[in-house]
Amino acid sequence: MFYHVKELQYHAKPERPDPLFAKQLQEILGGQFGEISVALQYLFQGWNVRGNGKYKDLLMDTGTEELAHIEMLATMIARLLDGAPVGDLEDAAKDPVIGAILGGMNPQHAIVSGLGAMPADSVGNRWTADYIAASGNLLADFRANLNAESQGRLQAVRLYEATNDRGVKDMLSWLIARDTMHQNQWIAAIHELEAKENVVVPSTFPKALEKRQVSYTLFNYSLGNQSAEGRWAHGPSMDGEGVFKYVENPVPFGKKPILNPAPPYIHDTPPSVIMDRNVHPGPPNIC
Repeated sequence: MFYHVKELQYHAKPERPDPLFAKQLQEILGGQFGEISVALQYLFQGWNVRGNGKYKDLLMDTGTEELAHIEMLATMIARLLDGAPVGDLEDAAKDPVIGAILGGMNPQHAIVSGLGAMPADSVGNRWTADYIAASGNLLADFRANLNAESQGRLQAVRLYEATNDRGVKDMLSWLIARDTMHQNQWIAAIHELEAKENVVVPSTFPKALEKRQVSYTLFNYSLGNQSAEGRWAHGPSMDGEGVFKYVENPVPFGKKPILNPAPPYIHDTPPSVIMDRNVHPGPPNIC
Protein backbone atom coordinates (compact mmCIF):
# COMPACT_ATOMS: atom_id res chain seq x y z
CA MET A 1 0.00 0.00 0.00
CA PHE A 2 1.23 3.49 -0.82
CA TYR A 3 0.40 6.61 1.10
CA HIS A 4 0.81 10.05 -0.47
CA VAL A 5 1.98 12.97 1.64
CA LYS A 6 1.11 16.33 0.11
CA GLU A 7 4.39 18.01 1.04
CA LEU A 8 7.31 17.62 -1.35
CA GLN A 9 10.48 15.84 -0.26
CA TYR A 10 12.39 19.03 -1.13
CA HIS A 11 11.72 22.48 -2.60
CA ALA A 12 10.80 22.68 -6.29
CA LYS A 13 10.33 26.36 -7.09
CA PRO A 14 12.22 28.31 -9.75
CA GLU A 15 13.03 32.02 -9.56
CA ARG A 16 11.28 32.71 -12.85
CA PRO A 17 9.45 30.95 -15.68
CA ASP A 18 11.67 29.31 -18.30
CA PRO A 19 9.83 27.15 -20.87
CA LEU A 20 13.06 26.22 -22.63
CA PHE A 21 14.55 24.77 -19.47
CA ALA A 22 11.26 23.04 -18.70
CA LYS A 23 11.77 21.17 -21.97
CA GLN A 24 15.32 20.20 -20.98
CA LEU A 25 14.25 19.13 -17.51
CA GLN A 26 11.91 16.57 -19.05
CA GLU A 27 14.99 14.40 -19.73
CA ILE A 28 15.60 13.54 -16.09
CA LEU A 29 11.87 13.02 -15.57
CA GLY A 30 10.86 10.85 -18.51
CA GLY A 31 14.10 9.95 -20.27
CA GLN A 32 15.85 6.59 -20.30
CA PHE A 33 17.66 7.32 -17.03
CA GLY A 34 15.03 9.63 -15.58
CA GLU A 35 13.12 9.37 -12.34
CA ILE A 36 10.19 7.45 -13.84
CA SER A 37 12.63 4.77 -15.00
CA VAL A 38 14.45 4.33 -11.72
CA ALA A 39 11.27 4.49 -9.63
CA LEU A 40 9.60 1.68 -11.56
CA GLN A 41 12.83 -0.26 -11.94
CA TYR A 42 13.40 -0.39 -8.19
CA LEU A 43 9.76 -1.07 -7.40
CA PHE A 44 9.45 -3.95 -9.86
CA GLN A 45 12.73 -5.39 -8.61
CA GLY A 46 11.39 -5.16 -5.07
CA TRP A 47 7.98 -6.62 -5.91
CA ASN A 48 9.71 -9.50 -7.70
CA VAL A 49 11.96 -10.47 -4.78
CA ARG A 50 10.75 -13.91 -3.70
CA GLY A 51 11.07 -13.35 0.01
CA ASN A 52 11.53 -10.56 2.47
CA GLY A 53 14.58 -9.02 4.06
CA LYS A 54 16.98 -6.12 3.73
CA TYR A 55 17.43 -6.21 -0.05
CA LYS A 56 13.70 -6.00 -0.75
CA ASP A 57 13.33 -3.28 1.86
CA LEU A 58 16.17 -1.28 0.28
CA LEU A 59 14.52 -1.53 -3.13
CA MET A 60 11.12 -0.46 -1.80
CA ASP A 61 12.64 2.42 0.19
CA THR A 62 14.48 3.75 -2.84
CA GLY A 63 11.75 3.15 -5.41
CA THR A 64 9.25 5.01 -3.25
CA GLU A 65 11.67 7.91 -2.81
CA GLU A 66 12.04 8.10 -6.58
CA LEU A 67 8.26 8.57 -6.85
CA ALA A 68 8.78 11.66 -4.71
CA HIS A 69 11.43 12.86 -7.17
CA ILE A 70 8.96 12.46 -10.02
CA GLU A 71 6.55 14.74 -8.16
CA MET A 72 9.29 17.29 -7.47
CA LEU A 73 10.31 17.43 -11.14
CA ALA A 74 6.70 17.57 -12.35
CA THR A 75 6.09 20.46 -9.98
CA MET A 76 9.23 22.28 -11.12
CA ILE A 77 8.36 21.84 -14.79
CA ALA A 78 4.84 23.15 -14.22
CA ARG A 79 6.23 26.19 -12.40
CA LEU A 80 8.78 26.83 -15.13
CA LEU A 81 5.84 26.87 -17.56
CA ASP A 82 3.52 28.89 -15.30
CA GLY A 83 2.93 32.30 -16.87
CA ALA A 84 5.83 31.71 -19.22
CA PRO A 85 6.19 34.24 -22.03
CA VAL A 86 5.46 32.54 -25.33
CA GLY A 87 7.54 34.81 -27.56
CA ASP A 88 8.24 38.38 -28.50
CA LEU A 89 6.66 38.39 -31.95
CA GLU A 90 3.31 40.09 -32.24
CA ASP A 91 1.68 37.01 -33.73
CA ALA A 92 3.19 34.81 -31.06
CA ALA A 93 1.77 37.02 -28.34
CA LYS A 94 -1.68 36.42 -29.80
CA ASP A 95 -1.29 32.66 -30.19
CA PRO A 96 0.38 30.60 -27.44
CA VAL A 97 0.82 27.64 -29.76
CA ILE A 98 2.75 29.67 -32.33
CA GLY A 99 4.70 31.30 -29.52
CA ALA A 100 5.62 27.94 -28.08
CA ILE A 101 7.01 26.78 -31.39
CA LEU A 102 8.82 29.99 -32.29
CA GLY A 103 10.23 30.37 -28.79
CA GLY A 104 11.83 26.92 -28.74
CA MET A 105 9.48 25.67 -26.04
CA ASN A 106 8.13 22.15 -26.36
CA PRO A 107 4.82 22.86 -28.13
CA GLN A 108 3.24 19.84 -26.44
CA HIS A 109 3.61 21.64 -23.11
CA ALA A 110 1.10 24.12 -24.51
CA ILE A 111 -0.99 21.81 -26.69
CA VAL A 112 -1.10 18.48 -24.85
CA SER A 113 -0.33 18.87 -21.16
CA GLY A 114 -1.77 22.33 -20.49
CA LEU A 115 1.54 23.76 -19.18
CA GLY A 116 2.33 20.67 -17.16
CA ALA A 117 4.96 17.92 -17.13
CA MET A 118 4.66 14.88 -19.35
CA PRO A 119 5.96 11.28 -19.13
CA ALA A 120 8.42 12.03 -21.92
CA ASP A 121 12.04 12.97 -22.50
CA SER A 122 13.43 16.32 -23.62
CA VAL A 123 12.63 15.74 -27.31
CA GLY A 124 9.14 14.38 -26.73
CA ASN A 125 9.73 10.63 -26.84
CA ARG A 126 7.18 9.02 -24.53
CA TRP A 127 8.54 7.08 -21.58
CA THR A 128 8.59 3.33 -22.15
CA ALA A 129 8.89 0.39 -19.80
CA ASP A 130 11.62 -0.91 -22.12
CA TYR A 131 13.95 1.32 -20.07
CA ILE A 132 13.69 -0.73 -16.89
CA ALA A 133 15.57 -3.86 -15.80
CA ALA A 134 14.05 -6.28 -13.30
CA SER A 135 15.51 -9.73 -13.86
CA GLY A 136 15.00 -11.47 -10.52
CA ASN A 137 18.78 -11.70 -10.04
CA LEU A 138 19.71 -9.10 -7.46
CA LEU A 139 23.39 -8.81 -8.39
CA ALA A 140 22.53 -8.24 -12.05
CA ASP A 141 19.80 -5.78 -11.09
CA PHE A 142 21.91 -3.83 -8.60
CA ARG A 143 24.56 -3.37 -11.28
CA ALA A 144 21.86 -2.03 -13.60
CA ASN A 145 20.78 0.28 -10.78
CA LEU A 146 24.32 1.58 -10.35
CA ASN A 147 24.47 2.37 -14.06
CA ALA A 148 21.08 4.11 -13.95
CA GLU A 149 22.12 6.29 -11.01
CA SER A 150 25.46 7.07 -12.66
CA GLN A 151 23.81 8.17 -15.90
CA GLY A 152 21.05 10.01 -14.05
CA ARG A 153 23.50 11.95 -11.87
CA LEU A 154 25.57 12.82 -14.94
CA GLN A 155 22.52 14.28 -16.65
CA ALA A 156 21.42 16.18 -13.54
CA VAL A 157 24.91 17.69 -13.22
CA ARG A 158 24.84 18.77 -16.88
CA LEU A 159 21.46 20.41 -16.33
CA TYR A 160 22.80 22.12 -13.20
CA GLU A 161 25.56 23.65 -15.34
CA ALA A 162 23.03 24.76 -17.97
CA THR A 163 20.94 27.10 -15.77
CA ASN A 164 21.48 30.20 -13.68
CA ASP A 165 18.14 29.92 -11.88
CA ARG A 166 18.97 29.54 -8.19
CA GLY A 167 15.71 27.75 -7.42
CA VAL A 168 16.30 25.16 -10.12
CA LYS A 169 19.92 24.73 -9.05
CA ASP A 170 18.80 24.23 -5.45
CA MET A 171 16.46 21.38 -6.39
CA LEU A 172 19.01 19.81 -8.73
CA SER A 173 21.60 20.00 -5.97
CA TRP A 174 19.28 17.88 -3.80
CA LEU A 175 18.72 15.33 -6.56
CA ILE A 176 22.46 15.17 -7.27
CA ALA A 177 23.13 14.50 -3.58
CA ARG A 178 20.52 11.74 -3.49
CA ASP A 179 22.12 10.18 -6.59
CA THR A 180 25.42 10.21 -4.69
CA MET A 181 23.81 8.21 -1.92
CA HIS A 182 22.10 5.83 -4.30
CA GLN A 183 25.30 5.10 -6.19
CA ASN A 184 27.02 4.39 -2.89
CA GLN A 185 24.23 2.14 -1.63
CA TRP A 186 24.17 0.05 -4.82
CA ILE A 187 27.97 -0.30 -4.71
CA ALA A 188 27.71 -1.45 -1.10
CA ALA A 189 24.97 -3.94 -1.96
CA ILE A 190 26.90 -5.20 -4.99
CA HIS A 191 30.03 -5.77 -2.90
CA GLU A 192 28.00 -7.62 -0.27
CA LEU A 193 26.42 -9.92 -2.84
CA GLU A 194 29.76 -10.47 -4.60
CA ALA A 195 31.26 -11.56 -1.29
CA LYS A 196 28.46 -14.13 -1.00
CA GLU A 197 28.18 -15.25 -4.63
CA ASN A 198 31.39 -14.12 -6.40
CA VAL A 199 31.38 -11.59 -9.24
CA VAL A 200 30.02 -13.46 -12.28
CA VAL A 201 26.26 -13.52 -12.82
CA PRO A 202 24.59 -15.93 -12.44
CA SER A 203 26.62 -17.79 -9.86
CA THR A 204 24.35 -20.85 -10.08
CA PHE A 205 25.23 -22.05 -13.60
CA PRO A 206 27.46 -25.15 -13.49
CA LYS A 207 30.98 -24.17 -14.53
CA ALA A 208 31.49 -27.57 -16.16
CA LEU A 209 28.91 -26.58 -18.79
CA GLU A 210 30.83 -23.54 -20.06
CA LYS A 211 33.90 -23.63 -22.30
CA ARG A 212 36.36 -22.90 -19.51
CA GLN A 213 39.32 -22.74 -21.89
CA VAL A 214 38.11 -19.31 -23.07
CA SER A 215 36.50 -18.06 -19.85
CA TYR A 216 39.42 -15.73 -19.11
CA THR A 217 40.81 -14.94 -22.59
CA LEU A 218 40.88 -11.50 -24.19
CA PHE A 219 40.94 -11.74 -27.99
CA ASN A 220 42.53 -8.90 -29.95
CA TYR A 221 39.80 -8.15 -32.49
CA SER A 222 40.80 -4.60 -33.40
CA LEU A 223 43.82 -2.85 -34.91
CA GLY A 224 46.58 -2.40 -32.34
CA ASN A 225 47.29 -4.21 -29.12
CA GLN A 226 47.02 -1.54 -26.43
CA SER A 227 44.26 -3.54 -24.74
CA ALA A 228 46.96 -6.02 -23.70
CA GLU A 229 48.22 -3.43 -21.21
CA GLY A 230 45.09 -3.62 -19.02
CA ARG A 231 44.52 -5.54 -15.83
CA TRP A 232 41.96 -7.60 -17.72
CA ALA A 233 44.70 -9.17 -19.89
CA HIS A 234 47.04 -10.62 -17.28
CA GLY A 235 47.11 -11.94 -13.71
CA PRO A 236 44.40 -13.65 -11.69
CA SER A 237 40.84 -13.18 -12.91
CA MET A 238 38.53 -11.00 -10.84
CA ASP A 239 36.53 -14.00 -9.66
CA GLY A 240 39.73 -15.71 -8.46
CA GLU A 241 38.97 -18.82 -10.46
CA GLY A 242 41.24 -18.35 -13.47
CA VAL A 243 44.12 -16.43 -15.01
CA PHE A 244 43.66 -13.78 -17.69
CA LYS A 245 45.48 -14.29 -20.96
CA TYR A 246 45.75 -12.21 -24.12
CA VAL A 247 45.61 -13.60 -27.66
CA GLU A 248 47.00 -11.10 -30.14
CA ASN A 249 46.20 -13.05 -33.31
CA PRO A 250 42.98 -15.00 -32.74
CA VAL A 251 42.12 -17.87 -35.06
CA PRO A 252 38.59 -19.04 -35.88
CA PHE A 253 37.26 -22.02 -33.94
CA GLY A 254 34.54 -22.88 -36.44
CA LYS A 255 34.41 -23.57 -40.16
CA LYS A 256 32.91 -21.26 -42.77
CA PRO A 257 29.11 -21.80 -42.63
CA ILE A 258 27.33 -23.27 -45.62
CA LEU A 259 23.54 -23.10 -45.45
CA ASN A 260 21.22 -25.47 -47.23
CA PRO A 261 19.01 -23.90 -49.92
CA ALA A 262 15.51 -22.91 -48.90
CA PRO A 263 12.67 -24.99 -50.38
CA PRO A 264 11.27 -23.71 -53.70
CA TYR A 265 8.00 -22.43 -52.20
CA ILE A 266 9.97 -19.85 -50.16
CA HIS A 267 11.11 -18.21 -53.43
CA ASP A 268 14.55 -17.14 -52.26
CA THR A 269 17.15 -16.19 -54.84
CA PRO A 270 17.90 -19.47 -56.68
CA PRO A 271 21.08 -21.25 -55.58
CA SER A 272 22.27 -21.29 -59.21
CA VAL A 273 22.31 -17.50 -59.22
CA ILE A 274 24.09 -17.20 -55.89
CA MET A 275 26.69 -19.83 -56.81
CA ASP A 276 27.32 -18.60 -60.39
CA ARG A 277 31.05 -19.12 -60.75
CA ASN A 278 31.20 -17.26 -64.09
CA VAL A 279 30.71 -13.94 -62.34
CA HIS A 280 33.90 -12.57 -60.87
CA PRO A 281 33.73 -9.77 -58.33
CA GLY A 282 35.60 -6.61 -59.18
CA PRO A 283 38.42 -5.17 -57.09
CA PRO A 284 37.41 -4.17 -53.59
CA ASN A 285 36.55 -0.57 -52.94
CA ILE A 286 39.21 1.27 -51.03
CA CYS A 287 38.06 4.20 -48.95
